[in-house]
Amino acid sequence: METPRFCFIYLLMFMSFCVVRLNCRNATAEMADVGVILDLDTTLGKICKACVSMAIEDFYSNRDHNTMIMPHFRDSGTDAVAAASAAIELLKNTQVMAILGPQRSIQADFVIDIGEKVRVPVISPSTSLALSSKESQYFIRSAWCSSSQAKAIAAIVKAFGWKEVALVYEDSNYGRGLIPILAEEMLTSNVLMANLSAVSPSAKHHQLLQQLEQLKTLQTRVFVVVMLPNLASRFFQTTEEAGMVSKGYAWIISYVLTSLLDSVDSETIEAMQGVLGVKPYIQRSRELNHFTKRWRRRFHEENPEMDRTELNVFGLWAYDSTTALADAVERVGVVSPQFKKPMQRWNLTDLEALGTSNSYPSLVHLIRNYKSKGLSGDFSISNGQLQPSAFEIVNVVGAGAYRVGFWTERYGISQKLQVDDPTAVYSTKKDDLGGVVWPGRGVIV
Repeated sequence: METPRFCFIYLLMFMSFCVVRLNCRNATAEMADVGVILDLDTTLGKICKACVSMAIEDFYSNRDHNTMIMPHFRDSGTDAVAAASAAIELLKNTQVMAILGPQRSIQADFVIDIGEKVRVPVISPSTSLALSSKESQYFIRSAWCSSSQAKAIAAIVKAFGWKEVALVYEDSNYGRGLIPILAEEMLTSNVLMANLSAVSPSAKHHQLLQQLEQLKTLQTRVFVVVMLPNLASRFFQTTEEAGMVSKGYAWIISYVLTSLLDSVDSETIEAMQGVLGVKPYIQRSRELNHFTKRWRRRFHEENPEMDRTELNVFGLWAYDSTTALADAVERVGVVSPQFKKPMQRWNLTDLEALGTSNSYPSLVHLIRNYKSKGLSGDFSISNGQLQPSAFEIVNVVGAGAYRVGFWTERYGISQKLQVDDPTAVYSTKKDDLGGVVWPGRGVIV
């Protein structure tokens, strides 16, 4: 009887040792304070928060490290001033080495300026072309720039032989930023931009109806829509009400909205039947499948009221960019003190009194040119810009969006993803796409 009891006690001691070892693995690591500014009341903010937290846990669970990221989450509440205030507070009171976020272009614009003054990198998923990683060496874009989709959208328009399109865009930094490059690509494809229609993010229902009635008077029935989900949901439900999601119409949506379709309500999906969209292609892998299952459990434990939310590319980029930052911090180490104080003088602002980060330039330079294999695939940042690869072309049918093809810079449109095929040529043929279900179940426009 003593032998089983002894074995049981030994097993308990061994398990306790393992737990203590796991908890103490990084006990001597130097803490690297990092600010994370997100719109925490939004679906995307909640998705990214879970991904940032899991990236940190996963990175430090594998082996011993000399440093460890300590995230400090702040809610920017979809407001630019709140995002800027959060950044100043994080720099002043916590002296963070880097800032992850914020999500929106108008928020990032403010925070990047602040990061520039104190020489702290700002790693933001803002897609707006108005924000340039070339103009600020402290801005690292952790998403594909909105301009990367322009050729893909133009290729779709050319494939179906449409000679005129109308662009309907959100009147914001995000929406306005894509217009010049999209117009240029349409011109290159011999497609006329028949109309540019700006829609205010705060537009009322009757105002949306008025704009749609004006769009009805155009000769073209092909529309390219550049909007974020909040406005797009109201816009497409009103578009259906106006009878414009029907036979004879074609709608193409930009990649941010397409990537977030899993998060919009069923009424909006119903109103978008037959819409085409482009979004970054993410290749499935065993690691990604395993992470997705873990993420779902984590997300729904933290947000039990949100039952129709799926992991998207922005969540994966949040995970990969957090991993990249943790790796970069491990390579350069934690400098103490974190900030170099300025010479004492009167009337210093809060930021001027803080000084500049001692982690510059090594940390910034490393993150601005970083390559790894991440959950999102090849995670390659060059000159502060996450490099795009293949776009997936999808068709909204039924309860979701289904793939009808791909677009790449090298091969154009294809039904199957082309990779290093010396015999393949650039294509803008509609026959190289799968079958498309158009609005009203029409065959073609």
